[in-house]
Amino acid sequence: MKPTKYRFCSLVLLLVFASLVGVTADEKTEAAERAAVVWLSLVDAGQYEVSWDEAATLFREAVGASDWVKAVGAAREPLGNLVDRNLLTATYSTTMPGAPDGEYVVLQFRTIFENKAQAVETVTPMLDEGRWRVSGYYVR
Repeated sequence: MKPTKYRFCSLVLLLVFASLVGVTADEKTEAAERAAVVWLSLVDAGQYEVSWDEAATLFREAVGASDWVKAVGAAREPLGNLVDRNLLTATYSTTMPGAPDGEYVVLQFRTIFENKAQAVETVTPMLDEGRWRVSGYYVR
C-alpha cells in the first residue's frame, strides 16, 4: 500500500472510530438521563423507600434506607410539589471524587417547586450491574 493511501485509510478509520465513541457516550448519557427521570419521579411522589431500593449499590452502601428516608424527606418536603424540571447539563465521566472508577453521568436540572422558584437538582446515575441507577442526589 502506498504511504498516501495508507494515511488516507488511517484517517478514515480514525474518524469512524471517533464518531462511534461519541455516539456511544451520547447513548449512555441518554440512558442515564432516562433512569434518573424515573428515579426522580419516585422521589417526587414521596416514595422515598422505593427510591432507595432502586438506587445504585454504591448509594445503598453509603446510606441506610431509614437515614435516606429522613434526609430526603427533610430536603424535599419543604419545597412542595414539583412544578417543572428541565435538564441543564449532562456530563459523562469514568471517575468521580470519592467513588470507584466506573461509568457516571452527572445531570443538573433546573427545577421549580411550589415553594422554591429556582432550584438546581444534581443527580448522578452510574452503570451498576449493567443498569443505570442513581448513585447521588443533591438539591440546592
